[in-house]
Amino acid sequence: MSDMVKNLLLWLVVAIVLMSVFQGIVPGDNDEDTNSNYTQFIQDVRQGLIREVKIEDRTITGLRRSGERFETYIPTAYDKDLLNDLIEQNVRVVGVPPEERSILGQILISWFPMLLLIGVWIFFMRQMQGGGGKGAMSFGKSKARLMGEDQIKTTFKDVAGCDEAKEEVQELVEYLKDPGKFQKLGGKIPKGVLMVGQPGTGKTLLAKAVAGEAKVPFFAISGSDFVEMFVGVGASRVRDMFEQAKKAAPCIIFIDEIDAVGRQRGSGHGGGNDEREQTLNQMLVEMDGFEGNEGIIVIAATNRPDVLDAALLRPGRFDRQVVVGLPDVRGREQIIKVHMRKVPLADDVEPNFIARGTPGFSGADLANLVNEAALFAARHNKRVVDMQDFEKAKDKIMMGAERKSMVMSEEEKTNTAYHEAGHAIVGRLVPKHDPVYKVSIIPRGRALGVTMYLPEEDKYSSSRVELESNIATLFGGRIAEEITLGAAGVTTGASNDIERATDIARRMVTEWGLSEKLGPIKYKADSNGMYSGEAPNSMSAETTRDIDAEIRSLIERNYQLAEKILTENRDVLETMKDALMKYETIDAKQIDDLMNRVEVREPASWAADKKEKDRADSDKKDSDKKDSDKNDSAKSDSDNTKQDDAKDSSDSDTDSKPSDS
Repeated sequence: MSDMVKNLLLWLVVAIVLMSVFQGIVPGDNDEDTNSNYTQFIQDVRQGLIREVKIEDRTITGLRRSGERFETYIPTAYDKDLLNDLIEQNVRVVGVPPEERSILGQILISWFPMLLLIGVWIFFMRQMQGGGGKGAMSFGKSKARLMGEDQIKTTFKDVAGCDEAKEEVQELVEYLKDPGKFQKLGGKIPKGVLMVGQPGTGKTLLAKAVAGEAKVPFFAISGSDFVEMFVGVGASRVRDMFEQAKKAAPCIIFIDEIDAVGRQRGSGHGGGNDEREQTLNQMLVEMDGFEGNEGIIVIAATNRPDVLDAALLRPGRFDRQVVVGLPDVRGREQIIKVHMRKVPLADDVEPNFIARGTPGFSGADLANLVNEAALFAARHNKRVVDMQDFEKAKDKIMMGAERKSMVMSEEEKTNTAYHEAGHAIVGRLVPKHDPVYKVSIIPRGRALGVTMYLPEEDKYSSSRVELESNIATLFGGRIAEEITLGAAGVTTGASNDIERATDIARRMVTEWGLSEKLGPIKYKADSNGMYSGEAPNSMSAETTRDIDAEIRSLIERNYQLAEKILTENRDVLETMKDALMKYETIDAKQIDDLMNRVEVREPASWAADKKEKDRADSDKKDSDKKDSDKNDSAKSDSDNTKQDDAKDSSDSDTDSKPSDS
C-alpha cells in the first residue's frame, strides 16, 4: 500500500471520529411538522380521531380514523395519562418490547468514539517512533537487530588489507569458542573493542567477520538508534539491549558510529540532563557497573575517536583500540583479489599493477573500482573485464566522470591545454615530486582539465623539498597562461591552485615548523582565522607580520622557480599544448616523448579504442556476412523450389498431352 493511500485512510478515520464525537455532543434539530406534534396527538386522542397506535420505546406510530398515518415522539420518559386516554377512546394499542442489548454491546457503542481516538493516537505514536511492528508503549525497547549463529556468512577470508587488525580481533573469536583457555591463567578478555579508522577501511566488515567466525549471537545497532526526542528513552534502550544480551551470552554487541551517542559530556547545550548524555551515562554503567556482563563483548566503530568521552575509552570499558588504517600496496592487492572473485576477468588484468596505481584508496574505494570496471565492460557488451576497463574506472574515480558533451570554445580549450601542460612540465622538472600519470583537457567533474600524479610508493610523510615542489607545480598552470597569453589573458582557472598552495605554505610556517625565521613553533588559528600561540593572546603583531612575510616568501620563491622552468622549456610547452589539442588526453609515455623532444607516439587509450572499434567492426562484418549468407541460402532454396515446381509442371503437361498415335 502506497504512502498516499495510507494517509488518505488515516485522514478518513480522523474525519469519522470527529463527526461521531460532534454528533454525540451537538443535539439534532427537532422537526416541527404536524406528524411529530405531541400536543396535537393528545387532542386527537381525546376527540376520538385515533383508531390505533403502536408504541415502541418513546416513538408512537398509528392510524387515524380518516385513514391517515402519523408518527410522533413522547417528550418524556413516561406519560401515565396517555394509556388511560387511549383505553377510554377505544384505541387499539400495540406494544413493542424494547430491544435487549448486552452490557458489552452497550459499552462498545458508548465508548466507540473514544476507542477510535485512542487508536489514532497509538498510530501516530508508532509513526513517530518508527513503528517496526512494535507496540505503542515500546519506546524504551532496544532496536538492536539480533542475528543468529548461521545468519552471518562473512568470515576472515572476506577481509583483506588489515592483517594486524585481524590478529587483534581473532583473539576474541578464540575466547568465545574456548573461554577456559584464558580463564585458567587468570586472563580476562576485553569487555569492549573500539575500531578506529577512516571511512571505508572495513570496520563494519571486520566486526561481521568476528561474528561469522565465532558463531555466536550478534546484536547490531547504530549509535543514532539510541537517541530519541523523549528524554530517558535512549537509556531505557541501552538497559534493554544489555538485558537481551545477557540472556543470549556469550554474544557480541556491535555499535556502529558510536560517536553519535558517545561524544564528550559537557559539550552540549542541555547540561547533564539532555537525552544524549543520559544515554551515554547508562552505557558507561552497563559496560562496567555493579553488575557483571560475562560473555558479552561490545565492539564499536567510529572514525572520530577524538570526540569520544574519556570515560568511554578507559580500561574496563573499551580496553582495546584496533586501528583499521588505509591498506598498503600489498593490502590493496589482496582487497582487489577478494572483490574480483565474482567478476570474469581477461588475461591482461594484473591486480598488482592496479594496486600500485591506487595509493590512498580504502577498501570501499577498491570495491567501487572493481564495480565501475564491470559496468564499463557491460556497456560495451564485453564477456570479460579487461585492463582497459580498470584504467577507465580508476580515471573516473580519481579525476571524475568525463563531460564530453560540454561545449567549449577553441580559445578556452587552448587556455586549458596551456594550463595543464604548465602543471605537467613543472611537476616533471622540480627537485622532488610525484611522477605525472596523465594529463587531460576533457572536462571532468567540476574541472575543465586535470593533471594527475601518482606516487611510486606509499608515502606517510612529506619533506620540505616535496612541499615546496608541490607549491611550484600548483602555480605552473597560472604561469603557463601568463607566458603564452600575457598578463591580460590569465584566467580564473587557477583559483583552486592558489588556495591549495597558500594552505601548504601557511601550514609549513604555522603548524609544521618549517620556517627558519619562526622556528619549530606551532601557531593555531582561532575562530576568526587569526593565528596565535598555544596561550591566548600570546602572539604579538610583529609575529603576525613575520608569519605573513614567511608565507609570501615561500610562495614567491617557488613561483619564480616554476616561471624559470617554463621559460626555459617554452618549446616543450607549445608541443605539449599541441598534443593535448590533438589527443585530448596523454599519459606518462607521451609526456616522456615530449620532455625528450621526440615525436609523440599515440596514447595507449587511442590504440585500445582503435582495437575495440576494429573488433566491433569485425563483429559487425561477420554478422552482416552471416545474414548475407543466410539470405543467399534462402534465395537459392527459393530458386530451387521454383525450378522443381516448374519441372513438376512440365512433367505434368507432358503426361497430360495426348499421344499422336
